[in-house]
Amino acid sequence: MKEFKDKVAVVTGAASGIGLGIARRAAKEGMKVVLCDIEKDSLNQAEQELKSSGIEVISVLTDVSKAENIEILAKKTIDAFGEVHILCNNAGVAAPGILWELNLSDWNWALGVNLWGIIHGIRVFIPIMIEQDNECHIVNTSSMAGLLLGEAWNGIYTVSKHAVIGLSESLRSCLTLLRKKINVSVLCPGIVNTKIANSERNRPEEFCDSDYEPCIDRVKKNYPELEKLAEELPKLWDYGTSADQVGDVVFEAIRKNIFYIYTETGPSWKRGLQTRFDGIMDAFDQIKLILKDLKSKKSQ
Repeated sequence: MKEFKDKVAVVTGAASGIGLGIARRAAKEGMKVVLCDIEKDSLNQAEQELKSSGIEVISVLTDVSKAENIEILAKKTIDAFGEVHILCNNAGVAAPGILWELNLSDWNWALGVNLWGIIHGIRVFIPIMIEQDNECHIVNTSSMAGLLLGEAWNGIYTVSKHAVIGLSESLRSCLTLLRKKINVSVLCPGIVNTKIANSERNRPEEFCDSDYEPCIDRVKKNYPELEKLAEELPKLWDYGTSADQVGDVVFEAIRKNIFYIYTETGPSWKRGLQTRFDGIMDAFDQIKLILKDLKSKKSQ
């Protein structure tokens, strides 16, 4: 997709952070924009901001973890604009903690948003795009955490983001095989200036058990040795890449049909990727020797 003017973009998690950065760039491109988020006040502010720039925009209060909410989002999109050309499945939350100590409610909340939100998005919107039979693009937000070695303190997030990588790769392969006019990208942000470290602000009551306390508070209480790390890490996001710059990168990558979209390309990120891939290939070579040895012993 090279031209965006007068086309329609749907962005989830659009009230702040990366979603708002993508929506702002869509507005600059002259697109009609559908904003959706679970955070009502911030969503209304984002809508007013974009309307002030003179574009056509609607906002839809949406919990992406619920299929019926995404169905409503799609209906309102088509009712308002008749079509959809870009879908950015971007909404995400973080639930840090030690994997075996996290509650089922933590897993259900984080996977519901980070993974099921994308699953619902593609199940509902792709049939619409196929029926339109025009050029479309889907951007699923994963993370560098979906490509690097798993983080000890943020396991649910890592699980969900690795899943988004696999989902997006499979989706691209399927759409290519069936020769559909829908391209796919997976966004892998590094450290971006967003509010994801404060995800608990948007945690629905249904995921708050009677003994609920924020995930990060449990880490501090149960593991005093991690308390300093837990307090310092969220501050990194204050110095991250701006969300508006991410929006710019996303649209340039869509133009060039780039699948893996990075927000940072410094040497430390490249080393992290190389470390993981080297480990995979080293294990491959070691297992190859083991299998060869086993075959040799069996033939004796």
